[in-house]
Amino acid sequence: METYQIQILAVIGVLIFIFFVFRNKKSAQKEINNLNEIEFASSSNMKFEDVAGNYEAKESLREIVDFIKNPEKYSRFNARMPKGVLLYGSPGTGKTLMAKALAGEAGVPFYAVSGSDFVQVYAGLGAGRIRNLFKKAKKSGKSVIFIDEIDAIGKKRMSGNMRGSDEGDRTLNALLTEMSGFADDSGTVVVAATNRIDTLDSALLRPGRFDRQIEIMLPDRNARKDIIKLYLSKKKAKENIKLDDIADLTVYFSGAMIENLINEAALLAIREDSEEINEEHIKKAYLEVLAGTEKKNLAENSKQKTVTSYHEAGHAFVSKYLMPDIKIIRVSVIPTSKGAGGYTLSTPSGAEVVTKKRIKNQLAVLMAGRVAEEIFFGKDNITIGAQNDIEKATSLAVDYIAKYGMDRDSAFVNLGVLSEKLNIPLASVEKSVKSLAVEIYDEVVQIIESNKEKVEKIARLLMEKEIIHEEELISII
Repeated sequence: METYQIQILAVIGVLIFIFFVFRNKKSAQKEINNLNEIEFASSSNMKFEDVAGNYEAKESLREIVDFIKNPEKYSRFNARMPKGVLLYGSPGTGKTLMAKALAGEAGVPFYAVSGSDFVQVYAGLGAGRIRNLFKKAKKSGKSVIFIDEIDAIGKKRMSGNMRGSDEGDRTLNALLTEMSGFADDSGTVVVAATNRIDTLDSALLRPGRFDRQIEIMLPDRNARKDIIKLYLSKKKAKENIKLDDIADLTVYFSGAMIENLINEAALLAIREDSEEINEEHIKKAYLEVLAGTEKKNLAENSKQKTVTSYHEAGHAFVSKYLMPDIKIIRVSVIPTSKGAGGYTLSTPSGAEVVTKKRIKNQLAVLMAGRVAEEIFFGKDNITIGAQNDIEKATSLAVDYIAKYGMDRDSAFVNLGVLSEKLNIPLASVEKSVKSLAVEIYDEVVQIIESNKEKVEKIARLLMEKEIIHEEELISII
């Protein structure tokens, strides 16, 4: 009898064990299914008219919209719709806005995700999320899938002895497979954005994947004017603001930087209890965005002010001496919230061609502050004020030699590519960079030594007024 009871208890124990195993398995499967789910925006109300600038990119994307809306027009010619559109360019140029406008113009569901959503620690989860996303898009019929920062999952796969991430490769392979599996008439377009197209795997860039690659560039003068006008129209601003002047100020600004500039101007207007944003608010915001807020209530350090005045005088004089086309907006010796003891703010007069001479001149301007300190106060009394100038000059000098091949010994070779292909360090770059820096530094010493009186006049004016502008510089020079 006891044996029989023991057998019954054993059977019950086994059943209980099986029950818990299956329950845990179902729970784990449910958890995996939940992890495979991914959040995304489901629609877009944006139109191309809501995005200023990028005129050529818009025209290219309008054709995609027409493909989606009127497939029969293209089927007569047996022309297939591009399966993928890759938007690439500098950060803040409007790649995400263009993708939203594409979906909004086409009037189709918009599935927006980030490449980082597919970078997971669990094996196979990134690939599962890719398959799940494409499955939902296919169910919607015509749609736009937007993958922002695609370089997070689309980096070049490693070969040879260097192994890449197996999980990253699985995710990329899943994306490649899903894009290849589209029917030509499905009406689903994959749009991706990246700041680093050079890092993407070649399998992503081939025809049949991302057929169309569109560069979203920094806005030119007319585009900047349109962007400024667009963002001002969304704020309470005066109508007589000179858009041309603001467009000239914002050379090399991206769309995102212009939006931030106008927003900072709005905040200044609110701070001053103004009824509207005016031109002065925008110009003041421009200075704060680039240089930081000036600290006007600091106790005056006469020695620091003197050194800073000569430092900035060196920058300003050499800038106008070597590149008279550059406009000096403002030279200041008032410390700012960004840690600068002073600054020289300049902008090119228009679109410039970057030549060998231009780069050398830029290097000279960067060195001029330290050279002025050395000439007027002695080599033993130079300060740490040139730290940022040294960083910029070193980076530019490396590009001059290693990337642009402008050094005599570079022999029309990109030394960065050479190092990567041969897997060797390039000690010669260090020697060439130092040689170039010494050469230009000596030239700047000669320029300032030959014009000591003018540099000193600028420095004394800065000590007296703290801020000077283009007209005062020209009158001295």
